[in-house]
Amino acid sequence: MSASARPAWMEKPRPTTQAAKAVALVVVVLLVCVPFLVILSTSLASPKEVVDNGGWVLWPTEPTTQAYRDIFEGGIVTHALGVSAGVTVVGTLFSLFCTVTLAYALSRPGVFGGRPVLLLVLFTFLFPPGIIPSFLLVKELGLLDSYGSLIFPVLINVFNLVVMRGFFQSIPEELYEAARLDGAGDWRVLWSVVLPLSKAALAVVGLFYAVAYWNSWFYASLYLESDHWPLQQVLRTYVVAGSGLTDAATSEGTVNAPQTVQMAVLVIATVPILLIYPFLQKYFTKGVLTGAIKS
Repeated sequence: MSASARPAWMEKPRPTTQAAKAVALVVVVLLVCVPFLVILSTSLASPKEVVDNGGWVLWPTEPTTQAYRDIFEGGIVTHALGVSAGVTVVGTLFSLFCTVTLAYALSRPGVFGGRPVLLLVLFTFLFPPGIIPSFLLVKELGLLDSYGSLIFPVLINVFNLVVMRGFFQSIPEELYEAARLDGAGDWRVLWSVVLPLSKAALAVVGLFYAVAYWNSWFYASLYLESDHWPLQQVLRTYVVAGSGLTDAATSEGTVNAPQTVQMAVLVIATVPILLIYPFLQKYFTKGVLTGAIKS
C-alpha cells in the first residue's frame, strides 16, 4: 500500500502530535498519582506536621508509622480487614465456579432450556431488582446479619457471564469433539480442555469479582450490624462521615491525629487491589476483547 493511499491513522504522527500525547499522558499520571501520594504521605506524617499543614502533607519531614501500628494493634479496622479479605476470597471463588459452570452450559448448542435461561439472565441485567425486594428476599432466606448476604445476592454478574460464555464459544469445536471421542464427559471437558484454554478470561473475570467484593459497602450497610462491617463500610464511616475514630479505630481507644488514621485506613483499603492488578494486567485486554467480540 502506497503512502498516499494509507488511512490517516496509519501515518506517522507529527512531532506536535507526539508532544501533545506526552503532555496529556503526564497530566493524567499526575492526576492519578499525586492524590495517592498525598494520602500516603499524610498517613506517614507526624501529628504535629499534619496540624501545621492544615490536615494534608505532600512529603513528610518526619515519617512515622504510628497510625498503622495503632490500627493493626487491634480494633474494628483490623477486624473489618479480615472480614473484607474473607468475603473477597470466598465470594470470588463461589462466583467464579457458578459463572464458569453456567457460562459453559449456555455456550454449548442444544442444551435443554439453554435459550430461555439465557434470556432470563439477560432480563435480570436489563431490569435489576430494587432495594426493597432484595432486602425482603435476604430477610426471608435468613441471611440478615450474616456474611452470606454479601455474596449470594451478587453471586453471578451478567456481564462476567457473557464474557465467559463468549470465550467458551470461541474455542474451536474440534477440541470439544475430540474430547467427546475420547470418552470425556461434560465435567471432564470443562476441567481438562476448556479451563486450561481460558486462563485470560478467568483472570479478568476473577479480577472483576474480587474488586467488586473488596469495594462493596452498600450491601453491608443494609444487611449487617456495625460489628460485622467490612473494611469499605468502616472506611466510609470514618473518612466520609468522620465519626468513630476516637473510640473505635484503635485498640487504645484514642488517636493523636485522626487525619493520619483516616488516610492510613484508606491506604490499607487501596493497596491490596494495586498489588494484585499488575499480575493480571497481561490477561486483561485479551480476556475482555475475546469474550466481547465473540458474544
